Amino acid sequence: MTDAHRQNERLREGKINTEKTGTPVELARLFVKLGFTAFGGPAAHIAMMEEEVVTRRKWFTHEQFLDMLGVTNLIPGPNSTEMALHIGYRRGGVKGLLVAGASFILPAMLVTILFAAIYTAYGTVPELGTLMRGVRAAIIAVILGAVVRLGKPLLANPFQVAAGPAVAVLSIFRVDALVLLLASGAAGIAWKERGALRRIAGALAPVPAAFMPLRALLMQGTASAARAAEAPTLTGLGLFFLKVGSILYGGGYVLVAFLQDGLVEGRGWLTQGKLLDAIAVGQFTPGPLLSTATFIGYILLGVPGAVVSTGAIFLPSFIFVLAVGPFVPRLRKSDVMKGFLDGVNAGALGLMAGVCVTLGIATLPDAAAAVIFAAALLVQLRWRLNAAWIVAGGAAAGWLAGLI
Repeated sequence: MTDAHRQNERLREGKINTEKTGTPVELARLFVKLGFTAFGGPAAHIAMMEEEVVTRRKWFTHEQFLDMLGVTNLIPGPNSTEMALHIGYRRGGVKGLLVAGASFILPAMLVTILFAAIYTAYGTVPELGTLMRGVRAAIIAVILGAVVRLGKPLLANPFQVAAGPAVAVLSIFRVDALVLLLASGAAGIAWKERGALRRIAGALAPVPAAFMPLRALLMQGTASAARAAEAPTLTGLGLFFLKVGSILYGGGYVLVAFLQDGLVEGRGWLTQGKLLDAIAVGQFTPGPLLSTATFIGYILLGVPGAVVSTGAIFLPSFIFVLAVGPFVPRLRKSDVMKGFLDGVNAGALGLMAGVCVTLGIATLPDAAAAVIFAAALLVQLRWRLNAAWIVAGGAAAGWLAGLI
């Protein structure tokens, strides 16, 4: 047995403690570098982290890294950010978690504020308008491509095959996104435990009355759209993104559904065009895709809005990573938890598909935009080109279309 194999065996047996042995400086160096260079979305970010902490620095074995990755699928929030937090916590405790998280998030926040300042100054210039037309079409293709890729593993599960499209249709009719995710999770538990539920079905006859409050929740999305638009405030912005960060399953692209429901249709703080522009900036910039919140905060309330939005959407991830770690083995062995996650994952894909339809109706009737969308989707599915390159190509195509 080689020394490396012996070390891996000892690591798995807990004889070598890799926790709380890293310095804040080495964590800061690693995650500042990743914060400025990690393009391409969560999957690309996590691959870069694996290369750094397993292959190059040998801080963790492959098994340990996969265990941490598994945790990120059990809790809400952005996967790549939570991986950074797990690595920081395992290497440096609470201080390491704070350093790793801040070092990964702040570069994206600063770059996004710069983009937002440029957008605020020049966003109405006609030339930029034609460029953004192509970007918006490409963004829809990127989201739809992610739905296709992420949905393929779910095809073997009949419940998920049914739940995803159902959520997509309901989201198009503006049922509240949070209600849809929670209902999908509950349905997933019911499917997983359907044998036990059949045995106690007779005892559930009086229960329907207890579900009357759910009807009010289901109407919340429609009612929110009817509210008169109010001026954005730091408190309102912070509370909105705090809620999103607390319940966001399915990765950064699902954020689009919450923004559409809460800020475009609900509060009227954003137009559909500005929402797509915010998503595009999230694609162009390195680091977490949720830095889209930074851009929205800036264009609504300047630098204070950017800081509040960024802090609010990422704060829950810090709390979840600190709280969930000790209970991970039990959660992963729980059939109930597996059922909940099956439902939530299907619902998250449904939300993404629904928002593609909503955004497509507003963006793609334009012939040039439709052509750009089709080309971007083909490239996305056929060659799996990095999303940042697809968005850049959409921008170039939009600019060329404006010259014709």
